[in-house]
Amino acid sequence: MSGKPQAPAIEGWYTMEAETRLIGSCCKSCGTYFFPKQSHYCKNPDCESTDFDEVELSRTGHVWSYTNASYQPPAPFVAPDPFEPYAIAAVQLEKEQMVVLGQVADGFSVDDLKVGMPMELVLEPLHETEDDVKVTWKWRPLSH
Repeated sequence: MSGKPQAPAIEGWYTMEAETRLIGSCCKSCGTYFFPKQSHYCKNPDCESTDFDEVELSRTGHVWSYTNASYQPPAPFVAPDPFEPYAIAAVQLEKEQMVVLGQVADGFSVDDLKVGMPMELVLEPLHETEDDVKVTWKWRPLSH
């Protein structure tokens, strides 16, 4: 990609730092974590709170499950042309113990993944616009 500035593909979902983190929320009453951020009501059925803190979530975790996406996702996702299948991993975050589903970093397939393996969050280019390069977060095996 070009020397254009980087911008988030989805504003407010992750930091743009080298060691990126997902931005979630934590219920002030019961301590339940959410991603993406929750701000209207706690989805924990045992809690009636509407008060949340915005938090940066763990950037590491372990593969809970994974699969191969052999279909081109619909808009607004911008898929490479021609479309190539990619891996998706459900990663249980280290501290929060919640599972977050996301695309696996370029160069890795389902053949490279195993349940329980450590993963880290990274930023990768998604597509280029006239003004900038849109980047998104992905999961990458921690040993790389």
